[in-house]
Amino acid sequence: MFKPFLAVLAAVVISGCSTIPEEKQDERDPLQSLNRPVYDFNMDVLDKYILRPVTVGYVAATPQPVRNSIVNFTTNLLTPTDAINAGLQGKPSSMGVNAARFLVNSTVGIFGLFDVASSLGLKHHDEDFGQTLGVWGMGDGAYIMLPVMGPTTARNLAGDVVDNYVMPEIALSTPETIAVFTLRAIEARASLMAQEKLLEESLDPYIFMKDIYFQRQLYELYDGNPPIKEEPTDFDEDFLENL
Repeated sequence: MFKPFLAVLAAVVISGCSTIPEEKQDERDPLQSLNRPVYDFNMDVLDKYILRPVTVGYVAATPQPVRNSIVNFTTNLLTPTDAINAGLQGKPSSMGVNAARFLVNSTVGIFGLFDVASSLGLKHHDEDFGQTLGVWGMGDGAYIMLPVMGPTTARNLAGDVVDNYVMPEIALSTPETIAVFTLRAIEARASLMAQEKLLEESLDPYIFMKDIYFQRQLYELYDGNPPIKEEPTDFDEDFLENL
């Protein structure tokens, strides 16, 4: 089943492994000659023919209250991991809030289907081990474009591996884990529908997405208050929040 998929991906990568023009070289992106063809494959094949059509159908067929409950449920599954990482980052307040959210939403909120905690003023603090490594002083490492998964960095990829060992989803069966991942991916794609035009109209969509990704990492690492730097062109805060 996966052989045709791998063959197409390999052909795209091989065809794209050419020298990157000097003006587009980026020290954050030493693997750009490999990343660009993977990005093209993700956008021109996977997104165009699979993810976007599925997302459009899902949004059309699923009532908003049901979608909200799905987002609440999948977010609640990650909350213990958020709490652990908040503690590792030296944020006891965020750790306590996330722990309280998980307790409230898993009980009163019926296994997280309803976000009761937010109505009580317990705002979710999104933390992951990639951010934890950043707080501990580790740099981003190489920018990496993964098939299906999209943009990441060496640091965040390592962080994801650690998070996947501690988050409650490991208690689910393989089909259930795949279902949760799929629903999160579809909801993430749906949130970006309104931002598609920005990407399409950018001079270089690959660079645009990369710059937005690094801005998002900085935004999350500093809890929404990153050091003041020159604003990137074509920056859109909604796109940043939903990437």
